[in-house]
Amino acid sequence: MATVELTAETFEKTVTSNGIVLVDFWAEWCGPCKRFAPVFEEASEKHPDVTFGKIDTEAEQQLAAAAQITSIPTLMAFRDSILVFSQPGALPAPALDGIIEQIKGLDMDDVKAQLAAAQEGETAQS
Repeated sequence: MATVELTAETFEKTVTSNGIVLVDFWAEWCGPCKRFAPVFEEASEKHPDVTFGKIDTEAEQQLAAAAQITSIPTLMAFRDSILVFSQPGALPAPALDGIIEQIKGLDMDDVKAQLAAAQEGETAQS
């Protein structure tokens, strides 16, 4: 599966209607972004069960700001609409494959329980 360009209009629907979504925040002028692009594209071919999206931070400045992107490339991963990974920097192919396998192996019931517990803790502190 090839990567898809994401925009402010398509981002939320993509994240909420697909099981696993990897998002690459990039810009045309960014050297590391250009080096990471073929790695990201190759991973999209190896993992057809994962949606791979790219967000051009120059064209989608508000979306990048909303995602609190301060360094590019930044890779974010969502599973079941939950952000489960976010890291700036270009990754080599083996590292990206490892992250994808870890995301696929997550126990989402446990992740949701941890999120609920964290939110309860925040509410108690308020």
